[in-house]
Amino acid sequence: MSDDGRDLSNGKSPAMPLPHGIKIRNVHVRDIRFPTSLRADGSDAMHTDPDYSCAYVVIYTDKEVEGHGLTFTLGRGTEIVVQAVKTLARLVEGQEAADIFQNFGAFWRKLTSESQLRWIGPEKGVVHLATAAIVNALWDLWARLEHKPLWKLLVDLEPEQLVSAIDFRYISDVVTKEEAIEMLKAKKAGKEKREEEIRVTGYPAYTTQVGWLGYSTEKVRQLCHEYLAAGFTSFKVKVGQNLEDDRKRCRIVREVIGYDKKMMVDANQTWDVAEAIEWMKQLAEFKPVWIEEPTSPDDVLGHLAIGKALKPLGIGIATGEMCCNRVLFKQFLQSGAMQFCQIDSCRIGGVNEILSVYLMAQKLGVPVCPHAGGVGLCEMVQHLQIFDFVALSGTSEGRMIEFVDQQHEHFENPTVIKHAHYMAPTAPGYSTKMKPESAEAYEYPVGSKWQEMFKEGLFKDPAKESALN
Repeated sequence: MSDDGRDLSNGKSPAMPLPHGIKIRNVHVRDIRFPTSLRADGSDAMHTDPDYSCAYVVIYTDKEVEGHGLTFTLGRGTEIVVQAVKTLARLVEGQEAADIFQNFGAFWRKLTSESQLRWIGPEKGVVHLATAAIVNALWDLWARLEHKPLWKLLVDLEPEQLVSAIDFRYISDVVTKEEAIEMLKAKKAGKEKREEEIRVTGYPAYTTQVGWLGYSTEKVRQLCHEYLAAGFTSFKVKVGQNLEDDRKRCRIVREVIGYDKKMMVDANQTWDVAEAIEWMKQLAEFKPVWIEEPTSPDDVLGHLAIGKALKPLGIGIATGEMCCNRVLFKQFLQSGAMQFCQIDSCRIGGVNEILSVYLMAQKLGVPVCPHAGGVGLCEMVQHLQIFDFVALSGTSEGRMIEFVDQQHEHFENPTVIKHAHYMAPTAPGYSTKMKPESAEAYEYPVGSKWQEMFKEGLFKDPAKESALN
């Protein structure tokens, strides 16, 4: 069934029978934070002291199986997303899992269109981040019920069944349900071969670990050597605070990796339009493939103007990690304001909405290069990009997944990188289940690791701050 109740299966039964008799008992959410600001990990021009964090959701059923999902945050404010998850939970609790998955598009619309909660969105901001955490947990649950990694679940769904999970409202002027089904059917030939290929060789990755803005030039140089030795051929550098510092770090990166490797730069929304153009002209000699988020993430026309100005210099525009929903992606893709589409597994409303962006990007010929690196993002986006390779675009040409080497040790099935490639996950689910001991230790502010850091004076104890106020 489609999101509006129409039968898109042409009378045929779904290729994959849905699990029945499983009821969602409880949606539990926790505030998990890691102290990455202590070492400047994740630092960029706009986010100078991030503590990589997440609102971590566990969906408990009346059986043994659970669903695990999350949405990525930077520390302060995670408690607000947690509260939004709790507010949305009543729409999920008590539901039959099969009823949700049978008509996932309609359920997604129900979750995002609750008549009062939508006022604090709609489909954007905190309420949409909370939606993503819940939706990601639901997909993890479905994949676990099918005993498949999420990418394999998506690949094995018949086109009609997959498309029925997507809400096409607001984007049918770009891609319709019928077109989506035809695109997926068109790539059926060769799916088995591509699946075999991805299992053997993996999916190409690039690294941002070398380029955090708070790192010293010595550390940048050292990390470039390390990742070059590990087989990486694409490197991203954070820019945007000081032009001379940017030139110095870009020069160091190029000295180490040479000009036969790819380098990208990322300003994380710090510039005005004219400033972005002039700044990038000063960095053009280092031959960046793209400038990422040069200005406000909502400014479609600004990105378009920057792209036109930089095209003669061979510099493309990459953006999308902060796009709030499929409508904004539609405008970026339609207008030609992005040359590289950067979906994020948590920023928009989970897998359902992300699939709609993949479909629009495929139709309009824009390669998808996912944003990753935050808590659980690498674990999740690998599933989405592998699905795209096997079942939709059929290629990894001009595409790659961001990789940042941190927080993976806290997940039961962490990302596996070999020779600068993401290896296809084999464990059931969305790779989103945290180790219980990690969740316990880093739950904010009660976890043992946080209590230790409060005692050492590394962070202020919010309980004592509240007492003082």
